[in-house]
Amino acid sequence: MIVVNPHIAIIQYAAFSDPNYLMANERMNLMNMAKLSIKGLIESALNLGRTLDSDYAPLQQFFVVMEHCLKHGLKAKKTFLGQNKSFWGPLELVEKLVPEAAEITASVKDLPGLKTPVGRGRAWLRLALMQKKLSEYMKALINKKELLSEFYEPNALMMEEEGAIIAGLLVGLNVIDANFCMKGEDLDSQVGVIDFSMYLKDGNSSKGSEGDGQITAILDQKNYVEELNRHLNATVNNLQAKVDALEKSNTKLTEELAVANNRIITLQEEMERVKEESSYILESNRKGPKPDRTSEGQALSEARKHLKEETQLRLDVEKELEIQISMRQEMELAMKMLEKDVCEKQDALVSLRQQLDDLRALKHELAFKLQSSDLGVKQKSELNSRLEEKTNQMAATIKQLEQRLRQAERGRQSAELDNRLFKQDFGDKINSLQLEVEALTRQRNHLELELKQERERRLQNSRSIPGKGSQKPEEPKMDGKHKIQEENVKLNKPLEESHRCLLIKLQSHPVDQQDQPLPSEKPPKYCQLCQEDCSLTKNVCRNCRGTFCNICSTNELPLPSSIKPERVCNPCHEHLMKQYSTSPS
Repeated sequence: MIVVNPHIAIIQYAAFSDPNYLMANERMNLMNMAKLSIKGLIESALNLGRTLDSDYAPLQQFFVVMEHCLKHGLKAKKTFLGQNKSFWGPLELVEKLVPEAAEITASVKDLPGLKTPVGRGRAWLRLALMQKKLSEYMKALINKKELLSEFYEPNALMMEEEGAIIAGLLVGLNVIDANFCMKGEDLDSQVGVIDFSMYLKDGNSSKGSEGDGQITAILDQKNYVEELNRHLNATVNNLQAKVDALEKSNTKLTEELAVANNRIITLQEEMERVKEESSYILESNRKGPKPDRTSEGQALSEARKHLKEETQLRLDVEKELEIQISMRQEMELAMKMLEKDVCEKQDALVSLRQQLDDLRALKHELAFKLQSSDLGVKQKSELNSRLEEKTNQMAATIKQLEQRLRQAERGRQSAELDNRLFKQDFGDKINSLQLEVEALTRQRNHLELELKQERERRLQNSRSIPGKGSQKPEEPKMDGKHKIQEENVKLNKPLEESHRCLLIKLQSHPVDQQDQPLPSEKPPKYCQLCQEDCSLTKNVCRNCRGTFCNICSTNELPLPSSIKPERVCNPCHEHLMKQYSTSPS
């Protein structure tokens, strides 16, 4: 529920109905329109790059705006035809303030086609612009407030600060070259209506603060158009009331004229009758006996006196009739001018209504674009919030990864330190044990080779002597085989003892020498941990000799068999890391 304070509503209504507030609003709107027209005229003239003439549309609109500025707050002079407001009076004062303006004033007065003060004022503005001294003349006129007070109201535009601002803006027009031919131009009957479509801009070019400035300018233009429309409606109503009053007075005058005509007819009839009587009296005097001269002279003098009175009355009636006829002609002329003015005002109202409709359509379009931009801003803000959340999450993840990296770096440094200490402690022992293992393997290979040769030799002997002593040779054969196996066992024992000793020293899980794959054997195709096919990416652990995939054998450690780090599986890595961490320094 919305509660409206009645005191605030009354104050606001009083402010809007205050004539000073309305005049200030009009001054502000006119100043904004003057800024727009001067700026647009300068820009278009510089882009055009030639001398301007009277047919140039921005120049025509500039003169219309200046005419409205000069008419604002003019005091009305009462005449027979009604109140007259003309800005020619203040412009005539300029020649008294600036002697150079006397030439313009004289030229305006000498123009034959100008009949009204409005036309003379329009011609004066054009000549001042051609002379490039319009700003100087306006400044000199505005500085003399005591002279302007005779023509303007105290809160008029020319009496306030806005007039000085407009006069300062007119300095920029000195860069424009203009040439007018005003002999054939009808300046008296031009309609001074501002065309706002020239100053309306499309919202697509609006960006950021420029779009807001255009919206405010358009709203100011809209307010001015509405205000001008209201004033024009009031003027039309006043003119209509004047027309009605003139029609009533015209009917009254026609009635009086009819009465005067009737009176004139009756007077003419009386004059005819008096003439007839006088002629009859004269004839009777001539024919009949002559009466007394004194009585006849008195009657004649009375008749002459009566005739003079009647003739004087007739002259007065004729003069009054002429005055009434001239007044009727003036009223008919005034009626024609009022009808013409009403038609012009109606045309101006139609054009202003069209401009107002254009402004409303543009306002709706701007409101729609504003809503779409607000929606886009909301979407972008939501997207920004999501991105900020993701950024915070990524920052937390990066912090965790940095902590893990520092921990891994510390573990790597400790492992390198342990590796260095391990190499210092067991480097010589590992080398000696490796040499012993290599000697034992060479001896074993040599014995296996001799055993193979002995088998082949005995096999050849058994083939060369078939069927002889089949039972007796088996015993030595078996004895030789047992002897070779015993020698092999004797050779394997020191090798196994050396391995066992090495594993006991390293405290690693025992790996049987027989379980290690021989060079001739093929490694398995599947990982021993995850049981996945590792035929393409198979790796052999250098500690346990098992076959693993890349994922299960990603670590490297120095082993007793080599000083450089070798690839090991994950279980061996964990086991060796525990062993290195628990081994004494």
